Amino acid sequence: MSPIHQLALSTLVVRDYNEAIRFFIDQLGFHLVADRPLEPGKRWVVVAPDRSGAGGLLLARAVNAAQQQAVGQQTGGRVAFFLTTADFETSYQLFRERGVQFCEVPRHEPYGTVAVFLDLYGNRWDLIQPSDQAH
Repeated sequence: MSPIHQLALSTLVVRDYNEAIRFFIDQLGFHLVADRPLEPGKRWVVVAPDRSGAGGLLLARAVNAAQQQAVGQQTGGRVAFFLTTADFETSYQLFRERGVQFCEVPRHEPYGTVAVFLDLYGNRWDLIQPSDQAH
């Protein structure tokens, strides 16, 4: 058995720390888990759906041309992140009220109820309520 048991963070390249923090907190309801200065111009910024930091995103400000080109295109147009909910309809309506842009109407799949939405940079996310069979 491996001693490794959890993926701690995933990095999301952003244009600006503060605008990204506002999106994740104000529109998706995430929590600001960490925001510490590093070397000049850099910060350690972590947002997560849970106060514990589980499933957290490290927001990394793009600092060169290659990183700036990756903003919003980290997976080449594929869904990058999957956000689960126990109450799809409530989460979907709340996100819409907060201005989150959905790419489609909700659909029912064998694995659950799902709809794709965009973050502030255009990365694609799934909002999904897994079906009982998905587990």
